[in-house]
Amino acid sequence: MHILSSCPTLRSVAASAAILSLATAVSAQLLGVAASYGVLGSSTVTNTGSTVITGNLGLSPGSAITGFSTIDGGPGLFTGALNQGNAAAAQARSDLTAAYVNLAGLSFTSDLSGLDLGGMTLTPGVYYFGSSAQLTGLLTLDAEGNNNARFVFQIGSTLTTASDSRITLINRSTGAECGPDNGLFWQVGSSATIGSNSAFAGNLLALTSITLDTGASIDFGRALARNGAVTLDDNRIDASDGDGGFCPNGAAGGALAPVPEAGTYGLAGVGLLLLVAWRRREARPS
Repeated sequence: MHILSSCPTLRSVAASAAILSLATAVSAQLLGVAASYGVLGSSTVTNTGSTVITGNLGLSPGSAITGFSTIDGGPGLFTGALNQGNAAAAQARSDLTAAYVNLAGLSFTSDLSGLDLGGMTLTPGVYYFGSSAQLTGLLTLDAEGNNNARFVFQIGSTLTTASDSRITLINRSTGAECGPDNGLFWQVGSSATIGSNSAFAGNLLALTSITLDTGASIDFGRALARNGAVTLDDNRIDASDGDGGFCPNGAAGGALAPVPEAGTYGLAGVGLLLLVAWRRREARPS
């Protein structure tokens, strides 16, 4: 593991997170091996601040990843494998490309072009934006108790969220298994910017680049950039839920808001939160 290997407790936490990731990634068949990555870039991955990624960190075909503890002594942490300009990263990028093309080719069920997602409550479907998409405030996604609920957002150009925006997932299935099409996916035709302190959710697949502003999080999903950079700044990305937030993994259904509560994440979540607190305490001046 790549989290402070000198600390047995943190090694145990990291191992638990990795096991959880492997157990749930099977529900994200669409993403292939890219489902195991919290962050996957093409040209560069750059981090500033105490970012924590639950999942693998990868880059292909580029090789420049900066701002992580085990790479250059930076403040960023990740629980999974590092694949940097190697065959594993190339396979993940290939699977990402296939998933992106698959999502872009779906027939849409609703055209939301020109509308702000903020304030909406949406049920499963394929939602289309002819050009850019904006989220300001709260977007509520209602799975209607369907274990095969799938939300796909097809965005022609950019995706931007305002600061402090949120996505809440409600009425998930109470069943232990999710269907093969279950999940939350954002197919972005150019680049995505998640505004500061936004609580985003789902699998973010961008043709070019992805930027997470200060304090933004992707609590149930991942940041996957096909041809450009991923830029991070004091973020939290939890890729342990393979489908992007709808698979209950044996827990009760109902609402699932992207809030870092111990009851939501279990052992891995508790450990990661303690780890962040520990790192920040150690960084304080004596």
